[in-house]
Order: sequence, then structure tokens, then C-alpha cells
Amino acid sequence: MLDHVSIQCSDVAASAAFYDAVLAPLGVSRVMELGPVVGYGADGKPDFWIGPDATGGGFRESHLAFATVDRDAVRSFFDAAVGLGAEVLHEPRLWPEYHPDYYGAFVRDPDGNNVEAVCHTPG
Repeated sequence: MLDHVSIQCSDVAASAAFYDAVLAPLGVSRVMELGPVVGYGADGKPDFWIGPDATGGGFRESHLAFATVDRDAVRSFFDAAVGLGAEVLHEPRLWPEYHPDYYGAFVRDPDGNNVEAVCHTPG
């Protein structure tokens, strides 16, 4: 349904370092840079963008959930985030209240957004 998503960051370099590390285990990397704006994708097409805070007006948390191919990728995402000092919201685990095979981990990015890696397939 969505073609791409973009968020604003207070420090693009810090956010880019965070997303470089946590998205790598998901097979996602930087695919485009347009000045201070960085685009990430898995197939050469940027689906997720970060850029400088251009609108001001204070922070409003966003929730971003990145799909993974398996539960090991969720754990690798989580380990990368923790290694960078990210705040842990929820360690990797099953979330049966969502559905029986929902396996996810949640952390905060450098701007305070709730970032998740999720796998929807059985263990």
C-alpha cells in the first residue's frame, strides 16, 4: 500500500549511522543520498527516507516497523540497536495478542521514534 516513508531527524548523521547498523541485518542499505537526505532500500529503490528536521513544531513520536525474513533477523536488528546504545522498548519475543506468529523487537532511534523489526512467519 505504501510506496515510501520519510521521517525528519534532529541529527541526520547520527540517525544514518543508527539505520545503517540496524537495517543491515534486514538486507536494507543506503541506496541514495540527495544532499542531507538519505534513502534506504533492499532492491535499489529507496522505500525509507531520513532527512533534517525542516518543519519544527516539536517532536511527535513515529512508529516504524521493518519486515524481516526470519526471527534471527529480528534478533540481529535488536543486537545492532543495543550495540549502538539504543533504548530498549521490548526485547525480541512473540506477541500472540497480535497473532500467534508475530515476533518483534522494539527500540528507540536517536530521535526517540519507536522502531521495530518484525517477522510474521512461524519460528
